[in-house]
Amino acid sequence: MIKKHYHFSGICGTAMASLAVLLKNRGHFITGSDENVYPPMSDFLEQNQIPVAQGYSADNLNPRPGFVVLGNALSRGNPEVEYALREHLHYLSMAELLKNDFIRGNRSVVITGTHGKTTTTSLASHVFSSCGKSTGFLVGGMPENFGTSSMDVKKGGYFVVEGDEYDTCFFDKRSKFFHYLPDLLIINNIEFDHADIFNSLNEIKKSFSLMLRQVPDNGLIVVNGDDENAMEVVKTGYTPFLSFGFSDGLDAQIKNVSPIENQLAMSFEICFKGMIYHLRVPLLGEFNVKNATAVFLLALHEKIEPAAVQEAFLSFKNVRRRLQKVSKNEEIMVFDDFAHHPTAISATINAVRQCWPKSRIHAIYEPRSNTSVRNFHQEKMAGAFQMADQITFSRLHRMENIPENQRLDINGIIGELKAAGKKACQIEDADGILKHVTKDLQKGDILLVMSQGDFYGLQRKIVAIVDQSC
Repeated sequence: MIKKHYHFSGICGTAMASLAVLLKNRGHFITGSDENVYPPMSDFLEQNQIPVAQGYSADNLNPRPGFVVLGNALSRGNPEVEYALREHLHYLSMAELLKNDFIRGNRSVVITGTHGKTTTTSLASHVFSSCGKSTGFLVGGMPENFGTSSMDVKKGGYFVVEGDEYDTCFFDKRSKFFHYLPDLLIINNIEFDHADIFNSLNEIKKSFSLMLRQVPDNGLIVVNGDDENAMEVVKTGYTPFLSFGFSDGLDAQIKNVSPIENQLAMSFEICFKGMIYHLRVPLLGEFNVKNATAVFLLALHEKIEPAAVQEAFLSFKNVRRRLQKVSKNEEIMVFDDFAHHPTAISATINAVRQCWPKSRIHAIYEPRSNTSVRNFHQEKMAGAFQMADQITFSRLHRMENIPENQRLDINGIIGELKAAGKKACQIEDADGILKHVTKDLQKGDILLVMSQGDFYGLQRKIVAIVDQSC
C-alpha cells in the first residue's frame, strides 16, 4: 500500500477525527487543523498521535498533502479552503472519502433519525461484533465498549455508520447519508432540526425520501412506526420495511417497559411474528428501548440468534455523553447528555424521572446548536423541562451571531416555568452556574447537564465537587 498524506481541515468534528484515525491505522500520514479543540475528540486524536494545528492557515497545507478533507463547518473565506481551491489540491468531503474507502464493498448499515443515532449506531456495532459478524463502524460519539469512535473491517463485512441528515460540505449540500450506500437502514424518527440548512420539516422529509431511493430491493428498512413523519417517508421507498413501536398494528410491538430497580437499565418485551421476546438493556428511557428494538430487529434479519443479541445487550457500556452517569457518588448523581432538541430534552429528563421518581432533578442546559439558539422551538421549550424540579440556563452560544428577533427567548421560557411552579433562572458565566448548582445539595439529588459542546468543562467541574462529598 502506498502511504498517503491526508490533511483534515476541521479535524475535531467527531466524524472527521474518527475517519482520520481509520486512515492512520491503515498506515497513512495524517495532519489536521481546527479552531475548536476540546475533549473527547482532542484526547482521541492525541492518543492516536495525530498532530492538530490550532486555527486555520494556508501554512497548515505545506508541505502539500495528497488529499485535503474539508469539514462541513468550513465555508468560503476559510484560509485553508481558499488555498485548496487556488492551488487545485485534491480536496473532498468526509462523507465521500468514507464511502469510497471504507463503506464500498461492505454491507452498509446506516442509522438515521433526528434523535438516537449515536446510541443506536454504537449498540448495533457492539451487537454485530459481539455476535461474530465482521464489523467496522464510524460513530458520532465514543462508545465505551470499543474505546474508539471508528473501526476498520476487511471487505465483505458489515460497516455500521451514523447517517446524519446534515449537509456534507460547502460544495456539496446534500445530506451526508446520501453517500453511505445503505443496504440496511434504521429510521428512528424525523423532526424539524438543523434550521441553518433546512427551511422546513418537508425539506427534511424530502431529503430522507431521496435517500431511500438508494436502498436496494433486497435490503431492509427498520422504522419507528410511532413516528408519523418516519412512516410517511418510508412508504415512498422501494425496499421492504419493518415497523416497530408501542402502537397497535405494527410489525413489532413493544410492551411492558419498566426500569430495573437499582440498575441503570430497562426491561421490555417485543411481540414479533407470533413470538414474545423478553429483553433487558443497560440504558435508561423508553427512547433507548426503541433504539434497542430497532437493533434487535436488524440482528434477527441478519440471522443472529435472539439469545445472542440479549447477551450482547447486557454487555453494552453506553456512549460517552449520552445520558451517561459521570459521578462516582451514589447519593448525589451527575449525568452528562447531548440533548438539545425539545423532544430529546423531554425524553432525557423523563427517563431520569421514571427511574428516580422522588429525586430532585436539576437540569442544566446550554443552548448551543444552530437550531436550539434560535426561536424555532420557542413554544415547546418550557414543556420539555416540566419533569425537572429546577432548571438553569446558560447564555445562548455565540449569541452575537444571531439577529435579536431570531434568538431563543430564555426569559420567556423561565417565565413559563416559574408560572408552573418550577425554580428556573439564567446564569451567563460557567463559574456562576457551577456555584449555583452545587450549593445546598442534598442526598438523592440528580444533576443533569445537557449541551452539544464542552460547556466550558462544567460537567467535569460539577463532578469534582460532587465526588469530593462522598
